[in-house]
Amino acid sequence: MNQSTRKNIATNNWLLVPLSFLSAFILTLLPMPDWTAWLRPAWILMVVIYWIIVLPNRFGIATAWFAGILLDVLNGTLLGEHALAMTVAAFLAVRMQIRFRMFPWIQQAFGILLMVFVYQLILFCVQGFAGQPFVRWLYWLNPVTSMLLWPWVFNVLRHCQRRFGPLQLNPR
Repeated sequence: MNQSTRKNIATNNWLLVPLSFLSAFILTLLPMPDWTAWLRPAWILMVVIYWIIVLPNRFGIATAWFAGILLDVLNGTLLGEHALAMTVAAFLAVRMQIRFRMFPWIQQAFGILLMVFVYQLILFCVQGFAGQPFVRWLYWLNPVTSMLLWPWVFNVLRHCQRRFGPLQLNPR
């Protein structure tokens, strides 16, 4: 493999992470009919968890905090609301990342259910303290849809990562 090919692969590798986050933000911000809005999975949180599990030395709680602040700004919600919730969920992912890698996909999906439930619970509490109106029971379907879509999200991101090779800081 010549020098220019290696450089192109390395460039594509580092484009994968921002493109995965961009895709997650687009999927999160896409309008949905009112009757299906409760089924929207936590796309951004799932991408954050994926990168924490796959590359724990490069992604962590700070990544989750930054993604949460960006989501707060884009949604126009209380600043720090999503950042706090994502940070706590990312902390769980960091603590479980070694075990999480060895889990079969069904156990990983239940781990995602737990992390997204904690994320939703923190959002629920913050919104309650801020005086926002109580939500319906459908609010709690978000962790279930995230759990059901986790195997596909994980496999798509893993396929993209393998297709473009391992991420490297200084390819030689």
